[in-house]
Amino acid sequence: MSSGDRVLTAFVYLFLALLALSTFYPFWNALVVSLNKGMDTALGGITVWPRSFTLENYEIVFQDKRIIHAFGVSVLRTIIGTASAILCTAIFAYGMTRSELMGRKFYMVACLITMYFSGGLIPSFLLIRELGLFDSFWVFIIPSLISVWNMIVFRTFFLGLPAGLDESAKIDGCGYWGTFFRIVLPLSGPVIATLSLFTAVAHWNDWFMPSIYINNENLIPIQTKLQQILNSNIMTEQMQQLDSAAQARLSAMKSITSKSLSMATMMVATLPIIMVYPFVQRYFVKGVLVGSVKG
Repeated sequence: MSSGDRVLTAFVYLFLALLALSTFYPFWNALVVSLNKGMDTALGGITVWPRSFTLENYEIVFQDKRIIHAFGVSVLRTIIGTASAILCTAIFAYGMTRSELMGRKFYMVACLITMYFSGGLIPSFLLIRELGLFDSFWVFIIPSLISVWNMIVFRTFFLGLPAGLDESAKIDGCGYWGTFFRIVLPLSGPVIATLSLFTAVAHWNDWFMPSIYINNENLIPIQTKLQQILNSNIMTEQMQQLDSAAQARLSAMKSITSKSLSMATMMVATLPIIMVYPFVQRYFVKGVLVGSVKG
């Protein structure tokens, strides 16, 4: 490379390193604060390492049964929502690849319209209420069964599979369902892993939908609980409503503050979904490219 190319390459790497640092540091600082004594954090100066290390914040978080229950709701919603959405979207996409499907272009156009236009929040609320999904766990699952964007990625991937596979399946006596579950779906590992990751992250991070459609405290997921904690004094109320054993433990922890508990709760809500990424990393790039190159 010429000297100019070296300078440009160095500048690009430096820019990307600073960009990565700027996105990583807030997360790291929240982790450091959650591992530091709250009263010590209030003095300031906590940057890249805990000054007074403690796990007391996490002890209090895990003693609050409501936070643990909200965590369980998020886990259940993410597992059921991701599995059902990927399966239904893949089936829909496979149907859209069949040339014998009457009105296929009309259905495609109708799907594309929904990507750009929606009825709005109030009509959606009225629809959810009339369907009997208001204040129900299934409000997390049923409205998100089909993703048009994921359907397009699946459809593009399916169209790229060799036509001989479908013909061989027909010769062997497979129908549409047999071809889909025995041939198409097993060959779709990379795109399934990638879209499953996107869907799982969307389910796990969603706090807005429960804040509108859920009033039952037992159905609130961890992200909505975290949003309530960060935007109100609910953490102080939770600290006051712990059981007697936890209250005694809390009274002995003079360093606990609302901020330190908030950061610990944030880590509990964030780390599980981050830990999923390494397991699908090898499928990530391949899955996205395979479903987006051909049209």
